[in-house]
Amino acid sequence: MKKEIDEFLKAEAFGVVGASTDRSKYGNRVLRCYQMHGLKAVPVNPKEKEIEGEPCVASVAELPAAVTSISVITPPLVTERVVEAAALKGIRNVWMQPGAESPRAVEFCREHGINVIADGSCLLVVLGYREH
Repeated sequence: MKKEIDEFLKAEAFGVVGASTDRSKYGNRVLRCYQMHGLKAVPVNPKEKEIEGEPCVASVAELPAAVTSISVITPPLVTERVVEAAALKGIRNVWMQPGAESPRAVEFCREHGINVIADGSCLLVVLGYREH
């Protein structure tokens, strides 16, 4: 997965699909992990205006063009809809965090030429995340 992860991390900006205002949830920790490393991250949550000081967008379709990689922290059935929206948006890289993976979503990504990470790798471990 090293090649796939390196490719994912080349993005100018990252979407965090399933971002949460709850600091104990992975959808919040992944966003803060990007911030800790000085990376531009855009939270995706239809119910929030802002998370961790970053303006939210309601859907993958609303992500800015600079976002070419998304971290997905959603239930597997939602992940399947997320990857379809990502393909329409032209997202090139999808990282399904542990628990978000769906065999159907992984297959969809492969069929559409999207670089997919869904082997249990966790962004928080790869980048190194510490609670502060």
